[in-house]
Amino acid sequence: MKNKTVAAWTAFVGGPLGLHRFYLRGFSDKLGWVLPLPTLLGLYGVQRARTLGLDDHWSWALIPLLGFTMAGCALTAIVYGLTATEKWNRRFNPDAPADAPSGQTNWFTIGALAASLLVGTTVLMASLAFSFQHYFEYQVEEARSISQSEPVRKSGD
Repeated sequence: MKNKTVAAWTAFVGGPLGLHRFYLRGFSDKLGWVLPLPTLLGLYGVQRARTLGLDDHWSWALIPLLGFTMAGCALTAIVYGLTATEKWNRRFNPDAPADAPSGQTNWFTIGALAASLLVGTTVLMASLAFSFQHYFEYQVEEARSISQSEPVRKSGD
């Protein structure tokens, strides 16, 4: 039987690697195998930023992939934790009774919800701030290079 609390914690902690998908749907789940790709690309962006600095364009394009994947998995953990017991058991434990204990919410489920909400929101906002800051800094630098390369025209020309 698939336990709602275990699924919520697995989505929160191991979600960027697809572990929650494997727990609920088995190793034949295609999205579970694809989910580590943006995580690894984001980690590669972090490695590039540490090696080449934050001015590296690829790093500020890749790092948000890690943050968005983590935030999405935190949101998935919240959805799992807030799913009604009957709906959970109907979807993931079809042979069990509607009120089976595996689909019930307990304090560990609430802990997964609180941690997912706290960390997921923080990671999402940090990813947005990071990507927007570097995008607009890039735009300002490009505007400066364009304005410095154009000759100054007089109003009479």
